[in-house]
Amino acid sequence: MFLHQFFVEKIAHSSYLLAGSGSCAVIDPRRDVEIYLEAAGSLGLKITHILETHLHADFISGHLDLARATGAKIYAPRSARCRFPHVALAEGDRFRIEDIAFRVLETPGHTPEHISYVVTDTTRGKDPLAVFCGDTLFVGDVGRPDLFPGKARQLASSLYDSLHDKLLKLPDFCEVYPAHGAGSLCGRAIGAKRQTTIGYERRHNEALQIQDREAFIRSLTSDMPPAPDHFSRCSAVNARGPKLLADMPPVERLAPHAFEKKTRFKTSLILDVRDYDSFGGQHIPGSLNIPFGGNFATFAGWVLPPDKDIFLVTQEGIEPEDVVAWLQRVGVDRTKGVLEGGLYSWARSGLPAAHIPQISAPELHARISGHERMTLLDVRSPGEFKTNHIHGAINIPAPDLRHRHGELDRRAPLVVVCSTGHRSSLAASLLLRQGHGNLVNTAGGMSGYGAAGFAPQCAVCSIPHASHYLGRVEVPA
Repeated sequence: MFLHQFFVEKIAHSSYLLAGSGSCAVIDPRRDVEIYLEAAGSLGLKITHILETHLHADFISGHLDLARATGAKIYAPRSARCRFPHVALAEGDRFRIEDIAFRVLETPGHTPEHISYVVTDTTRGKDPLAVFCGDTLFVGDVGRPDLFPGKARQLASSLYDSLHDKLLKLPDFCEVYPAHGAGSLCGRAIGAKRQTTIGYERRHNEALQIQDREAFIRSLTSDMPPAPDHFSRCSAVNARGPKLLADMPPVERLAPHAFEKKTRFKTSLILDVRDYDSFGGQHIPGSLNIPFGGNFATFAGWVLPPDKDIFLVTQEGIEPEDVVAWLQRVGVDRTKGVLEGGLYSWARSGLPAAHIPQISAPELHARISGHERMTLLDVRSPGEFKTNHIHGAINIPAPDLRHRHGELDRRAPLVVVCSTGHRSSLAASLLLRQGHGNLVNTAGGMSGYGAAGFAPQCAVCSIPHASHYLGRVEVPA
């Protein structure tokens, strides 16, 4: 038996190729499936099975694209009622790939239709070797059950049963291969390792130490932040079957005046993916800034309206095709064009530009120390804000400004801060679109403010693999 893991940064998604001598399965595939075709081809393998553990909420799955490319059958939970050809699976179902035996466990909780695949290598013994458990059990965490309105308690209770009555019944040496790692929003405090064992999680997973059902339910349904907007959309798309990437037209490269003409319509939105300092120096009025160097996919899925045609502004070193691939991974499929020549060509064409002043940590500190009249807006998550913030700042997470911008005084000067400058630039661009004009962005954010010695270093910001967008973040002692 051969196993290879594929990991997608930013959304922290793990998928797997599990093979015998000539045939293999791909488990929980990402949307752009060429990587699996290349891997199987290099090993002389034929992809015969495509296994889905559940209807993924945070990304669009590649099951249909992979099925078209290989002719492999798709296996998915029966209770998902998927509307495309597939083998529907339920508790106790079994199948094989050569000497690899699969047994299906129904493990609802993160989602109602969730299943896990228990794998046995029959050439070595009868004991379960591994479990591919999707988003039920993670390294150091469990799946969040609050993605379905009004069903959080019911799903948390189901998750308790799935964990204690099913997964924890597997032997301690059974290897655990989840669908996500640290940084994913499908859990609250996922560890940085990408696989684990049942025995290690039994002993050291904080959620599994809660033996009382009601206490377990409370722990997973209290103080949970809102899920990103695209979570509900992706689940529905994965159930009915995503559009095939091969059928999507290429993105059109547009000269400045053609770009300007096509973006006049209310159905259009300009997405600028440049760094926040470039965006602040010059950008097209009304554009939205989601820096590609930040957690681009998460915030693109979170704040981009699904009913808009997207037109891109990039910079040297950022290929439009890479941006489009990330947008498609989170279900943003209406990217129509990209500005040829970037803002350099835009300016040379005599077209208008807007600006956002950038201030450094020392400048911000001087303003605060001088008692300058201003509103300091911290757009990080509540967990980050609670950990460390500047006295007097108000906290509105960046995505929430789409509907909470009215809470801010338009007349007062506004200074926006996040952990680095990425989210604060997104927030500033959202506010500009709502008519807030007197604002500046804090370059370097709280990381820079702490590094300059004006505040304790933000422990959350310093963890490269942590998810900074949830209400609770595990910070090392």
